[in-house]
Amino acid sequence: MPDLDLLQWPAMAVTLLASWLVASRSARKRAWGFWAFLLSNVLWLVWGWQVHAYALIALQVGLAIMNLRGAKKNDVDS
Repeated sequence: MPDLDLLQWPAMAVTLLASWLVASRSARKRAWGFWAFLLSNVLWLVWGWQVHAYALIALQVGLAIMNLRGAKKNDVDS
């Protein structure tokens, strides 16, 4: 398996983009934000697994569940 140490940088960038989008007044942008957060959760999970950061992995699973909830609630609001 290749060294995935650099994966933390795109994970951070996607997390920041997702935060920006979720704060939008537009339901469509918020929806994209929740999907971007889910992508960032996956990126952080992969990186966390490589470096054995099990607390980070647990956090990302919890956040992914909340992001799925947010995406669902955002669909109801639009």
